[in-house]
Order: sequence, then C-alpha cells, then structure tokens
Amino acid sequence: MRCVMSLILPPVAAMSEPLLRVDGLSIHYPGPGGPVAVVDGVSLALERGRILGIAGESGSGKTQLLLALLGLVPGAGRVTGSVRLNGEQVVGAPDSRLQRLRGDRVAMVFQDPMTALNPQLRIGLQLTEVLAWHRSLKGARARERATEMLASVGLAEPALLLERYPHELSGGMRQRVMIAMALLCEPDLLLADEPTTALDVTVQAQVLDLLGELRDRLGMAILLVTHDLGVIAQVADEVAVMQGGRIIERGDVVGLFAAPQEPYTQRLLAAARRLEIPVGVPA
Repeated sequence: MRCVMSLILPPVAAMSEPLLRVDGLSIHYPGPGGPVAVVDGVSLALERGRILGIAGESGSGKTQLLLALLGLVPGAGRVTGSVRLNGEQVVGAPDSRLQRLRGDRVAMVFQDPMTALNPQLRIGLQLTEVLAWHRSLKGARARERATEMLASVGLAEPALLLERYPHELSGGMRQRVMIAMALLCEPDLLLADEPTTALDVTVQAQVLDLLGELRDRLGMAILLVTHDLGVIAQVADEVAVMQGGRIIERGDVVGLFAAPQEPYTQRLLAAARRLEIPVGVPA
C-alpha cells in the first residue's frame, strides 16, 4: 500500500495596507465652459512613520488634495476616486463619521495659524474642546493634557499660555500651538499645509525639527505640502511633485533631487538654487 503524504502549506500573508491609500482622486469645480479639475487622478500611498512632501507652485492643487483627505472640499466641489485611511473609506463617508476622524485619527496644521485659531477664545479653551469632543476629557484632566502637549512642542510656561489669546503670541508660538492641537489625540496621520510660511529662518528650522522629532517619537505619518523644496529636503523621506492637479513625478528625496526626470521638476530645482535654498543636491 502506497503512503501518500500531504503537504500543507501555510497561507500566504496578505500585504499590509498602507496607512493612507489614495486612488484616482479628482476634484472638479463648476466653470464657465464646464467642470474644471483642480486635482486630477492623483494616486499615492503613505506608510506609518514616513514623511511625504508634496511640492508644487501655488495653484497646483496641493491644498485641495489635503482638504479632500479630510472630507473638507467646499460644497461646489465634486470629489471622485478613493481615499482610504486605515482601510476606511473617506470619500462619501457621512459627516458624522468624518467629524470623528478629524482631529482624532487624522489632523491638520493649516497654513495660517492666526486664521485657523479662534481669535476670541483663549488657547486653553480651544485645546480642551478638542479633548472633550474626541476623548470625553474635561476639567482639570483636560487642562493637564493640554499643558503637557504645549510643553512637548517646546513652548515655555505652557500653563500660562492656556490663558492667552492667539494675538498675544508670536507667529512661531501660534504655529506650535496649532501643532500641539493637532497632536492632542495622537493621530495616525498629520497633514501639514505650508507649516513654515511667514516664519523667520530660525523658527522655521525649529518647526521642521519638531515635525521630524514627533514622527520619530510617535510613529505617525506626515503629509507635508509646500512650495519650498528646501523644507522637503530637510525633513521628508519621499517627494511627489504636483503640476496642474496631477502628480507628475515621485521618488525618494535624495534620488529625485539629484536626477529629476520631468522638466517642471528641473525648473523648480533650478529656481530653488537661484534663491540659494539648500535642497540637498550640488549646485
């Protein structure tokens, strides 16, 4: 009698889903001659613990892309395609679910902290409201958490800052408050829209160092939007270049800056060199 031995192989492990996966994302607005695409078929993926820089001139669609990831595209805009965060679909999700995701699993640092912060409310109230909404944390415990977060982003005398209004702080301090607010619930993904605009060189370097440090410490992913290639060279792992609503080139920062393939990317780098902005490649 012949013995037949069956070989049982373990199942092949499925590839892990990236933290953020965007597939064919487009945003159209009404125009005189028909719908106008401000984001056109963008696809990208971002893993945990990575920083992806999105580069491009003003009007290239960078900020609109971030708004779509938060479900914040204005009502006139029509969003198609797919945005999955931790495997959960964002496009078309009900407002009630999006409100829970924002500030919790994904948070954003807006370009202008003076307009993003409510000028009529003290810093402490604006921070503790986030904790009350997302963590049901109130009173002394919420203030303690807010104080700890302000200290973690390098702000001195954080307990005193809770009592101040935004206009009483410098631009660099307001930007750090915005970062602290975004990090209160330790999101998986941080969206940063031109986070160093209008800051002096010293404060800009401090903010960028802080983003890198927080990525290393908390393991979050960061999507950094900027027109400044020097900013991307300083902190990002990868870079994607946007032009006319499309991503035209993507790669690791060192490789892409050393040998850009697209003429548009080459022109951006040439302009950066003329402005004496360090982009990590020889002049």
